[in-house]
Order: sequence, then C-alpha cells, then structure tokens
Amino acid sequence: QVQLVESGGGLVQTGGSLRLSCAVSGGIFSSSTMDWYRQAPGKPRELVATVSTGSITNYADSVKGRFTISRDNAKNTVYLQMNNLKPEDTAVYYCKADRHSGFTTVAYWGQGTQVTVSS
Repeated sequence: QVQLVESGGGLVQTGGSLRLSCAVSGGIFSSSTMDWYRQAPGKPRELVATVSTGSITNYADSVKGRFTISRDNAKNTVYLQMNNLKPEDTAVYYCKADRHSGFTTVAYWGQGTQVTVSS
C-alpha cells in the first residue's frame, strides 16, 4: 500500500526556516518524480517544487532562492528546506509522487502539513 506522510510543519516568524519531510512507502519512491504543492485558504493548490528521479529540480518563481527540494533514495524521503519564510508562504503543504511505469504515470498525495508564517 502506498503512503506519503508529511511532517515538519509548524508556526514560524517571518524570516525563519522550516524543513518539511515526506516519507514514502509502498515501493514507488525510486521510480517517482516528487513534488511539493501548497494551498492557502481560498486559493487553488499550486506547485512549489519538483525533483525528478535523476534529482533535477524546478521551482516556482515565488520560492526560487529561498526553498530547496531534495530527495534521499536510501530513506525514501523527499525534503523541502524553506528559508527566509514570508507570511505569503502560509499554506497547507502537500507531498505528491508521480510514479512512472512505462507510458503510465500515477499520482499519489500525502495528507498535508500546515505551515504558518507570522508577521
């Protein structure tokens, strides 16, 4: 059974840092592109960062230079290091795995972790 479990969210002041973790079980990690999304109240869910199976990364413009996504294939875990946090980073952060198998991609989501940045 595939499970994605996020952790590391919390309350932090403007300018602070947090590191989110997403542990993936079910044997899909090494064949999955891993993403972090976020959703603020009243707003659509948006893609924050992506790391491919080959560790190629991409970021939303709003977080470039502040956030770093990384993966540890030995631990089946993806991380999101968030520095210089701003109030507009407040959201529920979700981990997503895009498992690639041949011509098929299947998506799996975690339950989310709340990040609140106080001004």
